[in-house]
Amino acid sequence: MLLLSAWISGLGLGSMYGLMALGFYVTYAVSGTVNFAQGSSMMLGAVLTFSFSHTLGLPMPLAIALALLACAAYGLVVEALAVRPFVSRGSDAWLMATVALGIVLDNVAMFVFGKEPRSLSSPLAQTPLDLGGLGLSVYPLQLLIPVVGLALAAALHLASRRTRWGTAMLAVVQNRAAARLMGIPIRRLVAVAFALSTLFAGIAGVLIAPLFNVHSDMGTLFGLKAFAVAILGGITSAWGVMVAGLLFGLIEATVTVTLGSGYTQIVTFGLVIVALACRPNGLFGRAEVRKV
Repeated sequence: MLLLSAWISGLGLGSMYGLMALGFYVTYAVSGTVNFAQGSSMMLGAVLTFSFSHTLGLPMPLAIALALLACAAYGLVVEALAVRPFVSRGSDAWLMATVALGIVLDNVAMFVFGKEPRSLSSPLAQTPLDLGGLGLSVYPLQLLIPVVGLALAAALHLASRRTRWGTAMLAVVQNRAAARLMGIPIRRLVAVAFALSTLFAGIAGVLIAPLFNVHSDMGTLFGLKAFAVAILGGITSAWGVMVAGLLFGLIEATVTVTLGSGYTQIVTFGLVIVALACRPNGLFGRAEVRKV
């Protein structure tokens, strides 16, 4: 029963990794760049939700909506300040610029929010469910998180193929020069992709906050794991990164229960290295076809 409970918890955590990894997928697919401050975006969603609901006393739905809106706006800032100026000059300095911007945000949050961890209360994370009398200690939120993650992955998949913006994004991916000649606003699409990326991370932060303490550096390890998941699943595959997130979460939970938390990072990241050695493009990724 302990292992089953851990697997359910692992699916919840894995969905968070997958959600954040979807953000990496979106920006990489459109622009060939990623936001290495995804962990900070997740932290921003959690911290702002706590601040709006507990400090300012706003209703929780309104607090969540404002927090996610701020996360999307932060994505626009990342693209405008840390990515576009360098990409337009053919520089790879955006790699360090996004990291630096994330560090700035983490420290601003530390000064404003404080260093001490705080608890975000939620009715979905207070009373464990009794699933068929099995005695499992599972909160409703832990069951909701995978549903939300998979639903967002499905929505992204459908939007990329059934909507005008999705078709335009695919056109940019396939042939950037041709898309520009067709009048597709590439710069605007890239900005939207970054806003969507940080929005996904913010949703992850809002969902995971009631299960973990909210603090200014909570997103650091989550961001690293999400990037590992994105590479493991194949950063060119939306479903791939989501499935890889679920697998990563299940492996984490299994190792923690069977071997102890001291072995969790050793085993999980060791398996990531082995998997990438066997599948360099990720479990579900495809090698890039170079046109000559």
